[in-house]
Amino acid sequence: METGDFSKLFPLFDAGSAEALGGMLSVAWQNEYPANRAILIEDAWGNAVYFILEGWVRVRRLVANKAETTIAVLGPGDFFGEMAILDESPRSTDVIALSRTEIMAVPSQKFIHVLMREPKLNYRMLQLMAQRLRLTNSRIETLSYSPAVKLANVLVGLGDRYGQAAGGMTASLFNIPTKDLADMASIGTDEAQKLMERFAAKGWLKVDPQAQVLNLLNLSQLRQLIDQQVTIGGGASST
Repeated sequence: METGDFSKLFPLFDAGSAEALGGMLSVAWQNEYPANRAILIEDAWGNAVYFILEGWVRVRRLVANKAETTIAVLGPGDFFGEMAILDESPRSTDVIALSRTEIMAVPSQKFIHVLMREPKLNYRMLQLMAQRLRLTNSRIETLSYSPAVKLANVLVGLGDRYGQAAGGMTASLFNIPTKDLADMASIGTDEAQKLMERFAAKGWLKVDPQAQVLNLLNLSQLRQLIDQQVTIGGGASST
């Protein structure tokens, strides 16, 4: 992949020099994964940073009883594995392809070397981590909210991050399984399915199973639902 194409897909790296980016890409490797294939297992974190060129993945947390919970869904232009390199802590998570996915991996030592030599890129990375921390805090803050608001918060977060169009009013995403949406919203799968059907009946979203697309048709209404909950300070909220 050319440095210009990489920077366009991953704008964070505009802050780095062309020389540093070229050196990083020169030692990277690419792999394709079919849907449901493991990309990264729990004992392999820390070896590389993984960039999603195409496709969608789920990040799952594994627990002692072998249950699994989806903690994030990532799409094109996102990356994962950088935290495991920087804090060198073990991870009880794995990453699974939701669709056919193309990944570029950069060895951990090369990634750290580039960060150390590129102050602007290092600063941008810190900003990204702060954004991710805010997202985590936002999810914690919504735990006391109604299931409808928690699911709306997940959908709006995905819509803001991927594929916006029409001035931020709509977004087109991969058709993320209801179980994954439910896990991220900390609600039951059956409850999430009923809410998705209710949102669809209101014209806020539309699922195209054949094309594997989830169209968020009215992000403003979903945001309004969240804002109403925040205004009243938690508790039940009707849709």
